[in-house]
Amino acid sequence: MSEFKIVGKPIPRDDAWAKVTGELKYADDFSLPGMLYAKVLRSKYPAAKIISINTAKAEKLNGVRAVLTAKDVPHNETVTRFGQSSEVGKGFEGLYRVLADKKVRFMGEAVALVAADTEEIAEKALDLIEVNYETLPGVFDPVEAMKPGAYLVGENNSNIIGQFGCSQGDIIKGFAEADIIIEDTYKVPFVDHAYLETEGGIAWIDDYGVINIRVGSQVIEHFRDVADVLGLSHNKVRYIGTMMGGGFGGKEDITVEAYLALLTWKTKKPVRLFYTREESILCHSKRHPFVMKYKVGAKKDGKLVALNAELISDAGAYPYLSPWVNLYATVNAAGPYCIPNVKVRTYCVLTNNTFTSANRGFGAPQPNVVYESLMDELAHKLNISPLEIRRRNCLTTGKSLSTTGQVFKTYVALPEVAEKAWEALGELAKCEDKNRKVGRGLAIGLMSYGRMTFLHDSSRCYVRLESDGSVLIRSGIPDLGGGQVSLLCQIVAEELGIPMSKIKIYYSDTALTPLAGTTTATRQTYMSGNATLKAARKIRKRIISKAAELLNVNPDKLDIIEEKVIVKYNQSQYLPLVEVIKACNTAGIELFCEVQFNAPFTIVPDLSNIRGMTFPDFTFGAQAVEVAVDTETGQVEILKLITCYDVGKAINPLSVEGQMEGGSIYGMGYALMEEVIIEKGITMTPSFSEYIIPTAADVPDVKAILVESGGGLGPYGAKGIGEPACSIIAPAILNAIYDAIGVRIKNLPATPEKIIRALKKEYFEK
Repeated sequence: MSEFKIVGKPIPRDDAWAKVTGELKYADDFSLPGMLYAKVLRSKYPAAKIISINTAKAEKLNGVRAVLTAKDVPHNETVTRFGQSSEVGKGFEGLYRVLADKKVRFMGEAVALVAADTEEIAEKALDLIEVNYETLPGVFDPVEAMKPGAYLVGENNSNIIGQFGCSQGDIIKGFAEADIIIEDTYKVPFVDHAYLETEGGIAWIDDYGVINIRVGSQVIEHFRDVADVLGLSHNKVRYIGTMMGGGFGGKEDITVEAYLALLTWKTKKPVRLFYTREESILCHSKRHPFVMKYKVGAKKDGKLVALNAELISDAGAYPYLSPWVNLYATVNAAGPYCIPNVKVRTYCVLTNNTFTSANRGFGAPQPNVVYESLMDELAHKLNISPLEIRRRNCLTTGKSLSTTGQVFKTYVALPEVAEKAWEALGELAKCEDKNRKVGRGLAIGLMSYGRMTFLHDSSRCYVRLESDGSVLIRSGIPDLGGGQVSLLCQIVAEELGIPMSKIKIYYSDTALTPLAGTTTATRQTYMSGNATLKAARKIRKRIISKAAELLNVNPDKLDIIEEKVIVKYNQSQYLPLVEVIKACNTAGIELFCEVQFNAPFTIVPDLSNIRGMTFPDFTFGAQAVEVAVDTETGQVEILKLITCYDVGKAINPLSVEGQMEGGSIYGMGYALMEEVIIEKGITMTPSFSEYIIPTAADVPDVKAILVESGGGLGPYGAKGIGEPACSIIAPAILNAIYDAIGVRIKNLPATPEKIIRALKKEYFEK
């Protein structure tokens, strides 16, 4: 092909204008005549036996159409599917319990469902359900939950539901060779996804007896799990996905879908259910808190020689995706550095806190906080610049990951992105206020894109070129706001020489679109992008072949530009695309196809010592910040924020920059203000009045620097950027705070109160 015509151009996304004008339909914008309104009764206690549930009064309330408890659910427990490989099982079970049965494990756990004619009636019915509880002691600290004799959250004889490890070299020998050793413990908190659109949807039964669920979901493949809950064949449940107002992993698990399906099946009427903000914060998954004990050793010249890490995560009350998150954390525990002697142990532990699961970054941001903070500690003690110590230790092409030994065969841009980010800070800001101290911080990192290779991942796409030169795409791809749908249109437009305005895409419908897999793991550009590219190129090849016959030239001399098949060396010689399409139709040449793209796959690793390839590839980046810290109030102001990533190829630079900017702000909240505070299982931050997120007033201009090495595995050499964009900003901010005031915050978030306490401690210790 000649140089790109549409790929690489900052063109408006397919959904841009509809979002700006408010015309786009989200899940909450749908309603049906005669629909019922659902509500969920939730446990008031984090740990308790359910002695009895009496629903008689609620059922008798005028306007109530259904009241369901665990006994009404055909299959109340199921194990959700995460991969196609039959080998995946032990250590990765994702138990999903629809309604609490016999005991409750966390405050807010669903105990009963109500469907009624109005929301008000449904709310009143909840108050009439009588639940007799016997409270239990529970356990709320993962370290305590690991101890012998601890209260058992689940039905097994241990609260430890997953153990993972990596090791290479000899850490005893490595630490013996070290000239400097640093040991420390860091803690990171529960974090909410805080998407603008809470969990919700609407369900109905169609004329064919199929339960249709219109819902904002990152995983429409959950239709199978919902069918299993009801004991129905999989073709009796249909997911119709909508554009989402944010997901960040929080809509990767089943949210409202099973509740909607059960109530619709029971009442035979359409049912609507949407969570309030308070419900969403109280009862749905959070980012994992971790307790992380690290020991790192280095030589006098800053070269790393040994790392020993123990990571303990709080899974909350149910496993969900916790084992997978812990695997990611284990693989990422040593960061993007060459370390000859490494030992990592990770423990995933049940507690009676709100359950934890996927959140943007999926286990990488937590260890990133520690290893990048410790790199700064080493730099400070050895009098080496933050940039130089990273340059001396970072991975390069051909080197291997220090945890698993996976060899990097694609371009590793770490030295380049670190230098660009640090340089982009420019001159240090001057501050007239003596109480405001200015400092700078740097962090580098790697983050996988694509699912774990032992999951045998795949994605399918259908493309059809119509007789008038327009194009139809069908893909099961869910779009959570990152432009995933528009990306596929841009690829097809590039390959077939069609303007974006002539492309129509149908997406996220399990009955009508080929399944494209989850919009998770930063996989869609790589997986669905490649599937779409394969399909478009098959059709392109057929068009070019027919045009070559008509023009009497070799196929390699032709291109498709602006709806014309042209001769490259003589662009005045061409055929209108529609003429070639007609010729293909006459000759019976198919201008449609559905293809499947398969990721490379490996066997399930030994989880006690994970070795070799675990992910298809990684995205490498650096972030640099400049902050001003008020030593009287502890307030931190971000003055400059630079984000630099090797994105391989930016298919749409506007979307890529948006991901990099949004990821930086997402990570900024993690660093400075966001924390779901849970005390003895009780959520103390139930709304946005208490759970603080960044606003426009907190956010600086973010400078995004795109490096395009072309070394990715996605279409045209693209890499994934959605999750990598947020994974290292928090330690960059912590390092900048340290540079400004000389105190190290080791317990996120770095709130003004913690900074003041740290400054006072530093003062009195001196």
